[in-house]
Amino acid sequence: MLKRRDLHDAPVLFELMSHPEVFPYVRHKASSSDEFYFLTKQTIEAEDRGELISRTILDEWGQPIGTINLFDIDSQMGFLATWLGRPYFGKGYNQIAKEAFFEETFFQLGIEAIFMKIRKTNVRSMKAALKIPYVTLGNESYPDIHSWVNRKEDIYDLFVITKEQYMFHYYGEQEQNEEMLEA
Repeated sequence: MLKRRDLHDAPVLFELMSHPEVFPYVRHKASSSDEFYFLTKQTIEAEDRGELISRTILDEWGQPIGTINLFDIDSQMGFLATWLGRPYFGKGYNQIAKEAFFEETFFQLGIEAIFMKIRKTNVRSMKAALKIPYVTLGNESYPDIHSWVNRKEDIYDLFVITKEQYMFHYYGEQEQNEEMLEA
């Protein structure tokens, strides 16, 4: 379902990213396949330096269909950015990719909190975020981060998923307490 970013996937991902229903919501936009290839190379290098985490989302046949990333990592926290190609909207890939990504980032890579800044006008992303049972609105609980993402203009809501929330949802309070006692 997920794999580390790979230069071989750049042409397919560029075509998917270029769709007008996808392009406005992609963080690292490219106007040509060559530019996207260069951005992918930079992304891979940034991950090697520990600045971000980036994965290619695959369909059931192993074909690239989008990306999921954790940007601006600081103090074991970062910002989630995900996009899928238009043909894959509404087919459940986004949720499956996020679950796999959260498992990896929280339990293998030591991330403690994942933020999502979502434009108040981005209905598709807002609905996707609200489907996640362990996500909370972070506007008030993380006021400094909410102010920072809206430093130019108040256009984003801030959502957060903590490792604790994730663990509690999947492993329950009892198992979480047992793990904490063993640590």
